[in-house]
Amino acid sequence: MTQEIHGTVADGFEAVREEFAAFVAGERPDYEGQLSAFVHGRRVVDLWAGEGVGPDSLYGVFSSTKGAAHLVVALLVQEGTLELDRKVTYYWPEFAAEGKGQLTLRDLLAHRAGVVGLDAGFTAQELADDRAVAERLADQKPFWRPGTAFGYHALVIGALSGEIVRRATGHSLQEVYEERIRAPYGLDFHLGLPESLEPRYRSVQAMMPTATQQALLDAAPTGPHTLTAIAFNQHVPQAGDLADYANSRAVRAKGPASAGGVAAARGLAGMYAAAISEVADRPPLLKPDTIAEVGQIHSIGYDLVARAHKSYGLGFQAVSDMWYPFLGAGAFGHSGAGGSQAFADPRSGLAYGYTRRRMAFPGGAAPENERLVRAVHQAALAV
Repeated sequence: MTQEIHGTVADGFEAVREEFAAFVAGERPDYEGQLSAFVHGRRVVDLWAGEGVGPDSLYGVFSSTKGAAHLVVALLVQEGTLELDRKVTYYWPEFAAEGKGQLTLRDLLAHRAGVVGLDAGFTAQELADDRAVAERLADQKPFWRPGTAFGYHALVIGALSGEIVRRATGHSLQEVYEERIRAPYGLDFHLGLPESLEPRYRSVQAMMPTATQQALLDAAPTGPHTLTAIAFNQHVPQAGDLADYANSRAVRAKGPASAGGVAAARGLAGMYAAAISEVADRPPLLKPDTIAEVGQIHSIGYDLVARAHKSYGLGFQAVSDMWYPFLGAGAFGHSGAGGSQAFADPRSGLAYGYTRRRMAFPGGAAPENERLVRAVHQAALAV
């Protein structure tokens, strides 16, 4: 049975609805997902599909959370509270342990710190608590000489950034995000989900790979002592999987800034719209110089953790290089392990958000985003 597509699109974006419907028709019958987009601050796509799903259903968005975390950092840099080329130790003296004293905030944000995890690993309780993660990482010896290479700090970059925010402002990153970004715009993108909103949360469903896909997963190098395993905390006894992480109430309640966010697609796209465009008579959160700075590529090439070509701006992924080459130079955002995707393309004024419930193969931005992003971008350029 073909799933019904709900929601609306603005004039000129009908092809996006058709593309979303065509994708959903080829998916499993239990597919759930949402698609939202803004152009120059105006919402032009607002679609969803799946039994029991609405526009305000909330999903674990994993590393798409990093976009919210680093929008906070960008605001503080813009205001002069943080300085990109100061050493991390200016804000956080304890971070100097084990040869990390020369690292700048700029290099930390570009995944160049070398402290992707702990030799001994984290407990599940620690991973839900950014303060606990930061305290333990301060004493960790880096896995490469800081600043000389880069690798995805998958579960810890938000804790590292967050500790600097806390030291500089006296408030947690989550508190600054709530006060400065989420609440003023009424965004359904939460770093710390209130208990009252729990009924709207749709628990993450584990990936269901085909036999061929499972063979590819099994063939991947996953030794327990690899840098990749350490970065994803898979080298500890009884390591849980990523679905368990997002489905933990402790994680949702505390909203760890690397991967603990909960959002609807409207919230993802709305946040990036607010970052680059006037929304609801409010000026853009970021000025043009700041937008250019955070979207500028700072690390590109071989990622020591991902073992593949990656590119990062300042806390954000360089979206046009990593995912969608047809987007404008300087597009910035972040994908999530469950399949979510969110970004801003300042040159076209496009802000995009996508969520889905079941984790997509092979992880990271779900493959369908390529066709959906292309359809939205083409429509945005034409209007």
